[in-house]
Amino acid sequence: MQKIEQRRIKTPLGTLTLVASVQGMRAILFEGQSSESSSRSDRETSPDHPILLACEAELREYFAGNRRRFDVPLEAQGTEFQQKVWRSLLQIPFGSTWSYQEQARYLGMASAVRAVAAANGRNPLPILIPCHRVIAANGKLQGYSGGLEIKRQLLVGEGIKLDEIRQDSFL
Repeated sequence: MQKIEQRRIKTPLGTLTLVASVQGMRAILFEGQSSESSSRSDRETSPDHPILLACEAELREYFAGNRRRFDVPLEAQGTEFQQKVWRSLLQIPFGSTWSYQEQARYLGMASAVRAVAAANGRNPLPILIPCHRVIAANGKLQGYSGGLEIKRQLLVGEGIKLDEIRQDSFL
């Protein structure tokens, strides 16, 4: 069984738990969350895991406004369909949003909007795989593992003008 390590870091969004194997990042968890990758009995807290350290440094740069893309290796665990959906999220430019409908069309699956949205909801690497950049077709913020307030903070941090997104979307 592959050794899984984790590291907790303080960020403007609260404490995040970073989870990685020797191949790449497995999960980013917001406060109060857990995942299969982080709850396994073989996990360890690691002060010097190179991938966790690199991820922490890149996240700090991102929150400081000095990084738009992440280079840390990713090892997101999911179905083939989920992997395809998550790869499409990496195509959304920093400071931009897509609707779930636009994402489904990008994938060539215009009628699979709900399945695409569900796969986004299973994204184990929020922020690194930017599912926060996907909003409802009506302009509302919708569905985020860290909650809508964190999604709002991430979008604002990327320079997205929230007055262009419906204000009642936070209710």
